[in-house]
Amino acid sequence: MRRIITLLCMFVACMYTNAAIHAQPTNRARTNQTVLLNNQLNTIPLRNLAERHTALITLLDGPLATAFGNQLSRYAPIDPFAVPATPDSYVRLDEDVKFHNTIIFALAAEELANKRLMQFISTQAVGKDIILAVFGDGANLSGLDFVHFPILWSPEKTEASAMDAAMSLFGGLACTAKLSHSFSPRYAIGAGYTTAQTRLAYTGATTLGIDGVRLETDIDNIMDEAIRERAIPGGVVMAIKSGKVIFEKAYGHHTYDRIAPTKISDIFDMASITKITATTPTIMRLTERGIVNLDSTMGHYLLQAQGTNKNGTVLRDVMLHEAGFIPYIPFYRDLKPDDLSPDSSATYSVKVADGCYIRTAYYEEVMWPIMLQSKLNPTGKYVYSDISMYVMKEVAEHQTGIPIQAYIQQEFYRPLGMQTAGYLPRQRFPKQRIVPTEDDKTFRKTLLQGYVHDQGAAMAGGIAGHAGLFATANDLAIYGQLLLNRGEYGGDRYFKAETVDLFTSKQSATSRRGLGFDRGDPDTSKAYPSKLASPATFGHTGYTGTCIWIDPKEQLIYIFLSNRVHPVVSTKLYELNVRSRIQDTIYEAIHAK
Repeated sequence: MRRIITLLCMFVACMYTNAAIHAQPTNRARTNQTVLLNNQLNTIPLRNLAERHTALITLLDGPLATAFGNQLSRYAPIDPFAVPATPDSYVRLDEDVKFHNTIIFALAAEELANKRLMQFISTQAVGKDIILAVFGDGANLSGLDFVHFPILWSPEKTEASAMDAAMSLFGGLACTAKLSHSFSPRYAIGAGYTTAQTRLAYTGATTLGIDGVRLETDIDNIMDEAIRERAIPGGVVMAIKSGKVIFEKAYGHHTYDRIAPTKISDIFDMASITKITATTPTIMRLTERGIVNLDSTMGHYLLQAQGTNKNGTVLRDVMLHEAGFIPYIPFYRDLKPDDLSPDSSATYSVKVADGCYIRTAYYEEVMWPIMLQSKLNPTGKYVYSDISMYVMKEVAEHQTGIPIQAYIQQEFYRPLGMQTAGYLPRQRFPKQRIVPTEDDKTFRKTLLQGYVHDQGAAMAGGIAGHAGLFATANDLAIYGQLLLNRGEYGGDRYFKAETVDLFTSKQSATSRRGLGFDRGDPDTSKAYPSKLASPATFGHTGYTGTCIWIDPKEQLIYIFLSNRVHPVVSTKLYELNVRSRIQDTIYEAIHAK
């Protein structure tokens, strides 16, 4: 066996988590030539991602292996394994993949003559889902007439064909190609299964007739200005049109010392985007299942609200920021010296940041009661308040009996393939992959990296309804496409279409808001979030310098991630109007095609 451990080590080193800084989707206008065979059980596109533990074993040359593996990892966690150097080493490989229920083999067509490899593949097919991706001369398929698991065959051995096959495997591209020649009785001319696109395609702007070079140049200019003017040290911009990623690029560095370049795979503090990616989808699910009634009250769902001025507060008003809550409670300003400790103990078990712990149960015993007893103004007036999502998180957890951080992973993120989205990222990812926010000199007295910037969310243990979520741009893109598809993604339905329509459309007589979601301002002079966004646009911004805007009319998702609060909070991002200008540029590129 020729291509062995060295090639796999090259591939492992280049997996998506260490992706290139810029990593623009390939701008090309091409037809997917991947032919899907043996898909009688509809295994492809892969579904049930939450239940899959997927291994990748490849015998492709380095660049092809990297392209294939990187593309796969945009959709789901993939564990790559080295190919055995000797026949005896297959025993160890068999042990290594024992706990994987899905194994993807990617190889050049000539490797199909490797009898030991084919024997190993056949053995793994017992009780596991096996997918074989083959690149090269189709004549070699004749030796696979005995195979009944899916085969993705491409006549080319190119990086583009490897990416297409990977996207086809997960439904990023539809499979429509057929065999143009007969290679065997089983693989005869015209053979090939047809599938539909069910997930994001990473195909570039040219696919849709958009001038990708001009688009990149225009966005580069705005981002270069933002970094030069110290509005942000870096960031990631991503745009998806009609289910296709037309732009994706990282800029600058994590900090102004320019040590760590920003990557598209970096994890950012979402700030208030948490409201629409964690708390709101949870309430959407509970509402459509009849578990939560938005026209009922806080007192109906929360015992602690009974006997307070919020007993009769209607949840619909809470979701619209019209419940009469005060805008903000600066809890951290009232901390006493003995409320914090530099060390962990039974008394100080809640970690707020590196070297900073807060008194155990401080949220339950101090913060939540203060919110329940806080002043309540007349209802019906729009006053943006973080208290709203503290409340809705409590309602959700009381009704599900599951902590919100576990619920969203179980119900949404893992099934969708959102691999980084979630709370408390330092428990799941290396510190270096997480973009730092503020160098907090007053409260936590440390650089915040992987701990939520919002003070109240931090004091609640990093898990709150209004802030605390971290994610990559790719995860936000998946979630945005779910909403753009009106509740469906990857061949599965997560919400009824009417539920998405209800929460994302204008629901207030006094503001532009939906239920949980922000929306474009009807006053066109404000050009919010963009002078070219349609009136149907919905989404949210985040205090740390983030946003996601979804435009159903244009079938467009726009994502901007940055850390404008580093090293201290700055308003330059607003003053330069960076986010809106980039969004305008994307619309202009689409309309110019």
